[in-house]
Amino acid sequence: MSPTLISTITDAVLDEVRTWQSRPLASVYPILYCDALFVKSRQEGPVQTKAVYRALGITMDGEKELLGLWLRASAGAKFWLSVFTELTNRGVQDCCIACVDGLTGLPEASEAVLPKTQVQLCIVPKVRHSLRDGPWRERRAVAADLRAISSATTLAAAEQALERFADRWDTKYPAISPSGLADWDRLTVFFDYPPGIRRAVSTTNAIESLNYSLRKGLKGRSAFPNNASIIKVLYMGLQHVAKKWTQPIPEWKAALNQCVILFGERVQV
Repeated sequence: MSPTLISTITDAVLDEVRTWQSRPLASVYPILYCDALFVKSRQEGPVQTKAVYRALGITMDGEKELLGLWLRASAGAKFWLSVFTELTNRGVQDCCIACVDGLTGLPEASEAVLPKTQVQLCIVPKVRHSLRDGPWRERRAVAADLRAISSATTLAAAEQALERFADRWDTKYPAISPSGLADWDRLTVFFDYPPGIRRAVSTTNAIESLNYSLRKGLKGRSAFPNNASIIKVLYMGLQHVAKKWTQPIPEWKAALNQCVILFGERVQV
């Protein structure tokens, strides 16, 4: 079959995508992960890199649910304000913790629309970025010292670990510890919570698993002919992945019990 015929047949998926993107949502998601996946598109002629932004919610049952897909060349506070407004229009009234990967404007937008939501910057991407410019032979040692910060049992212990890191590495890598300090308040939100919730929000397993599955569908495609083709492929890949989302995330029952204690009426069991 020709590419044109294939495109015509799969265009039927777009109506399904529109219905899915506007479907009603639950009123409360205890945890929300926001992330971006980058793809290439020829929508405007020359190949351009586009970001597909996603919001992955953890339901009251601890199951994963992708709330939507938004494709943009770039994003900022205005874009994220429109995303959170869309989510509230579809029924979302509250989110306890939003885990984000340094997405510009997202914390401010979430605070404007869902003011009770706390924003936790994902630690793993921050560590990866910190290791990007260091010599390969020292990455393991630097990573171990960074892990000592994130695995600390208390905020005070994490601050001490950061001081030790600065003493050891600042002369060689002067940008790492200041970068951590600049985002410290949002990187350390998870220290406010007991272990059950802390494990759920300080790791990126839920979103990384989704990314891995979606990238398998993108494999071998250097650039898409248009933006619609990107959405079609990702949506169909998501439907395949979602069939496996039949179990709660690890240790969810303990985390939910702690959410009930901490957030009270905000979390209706």
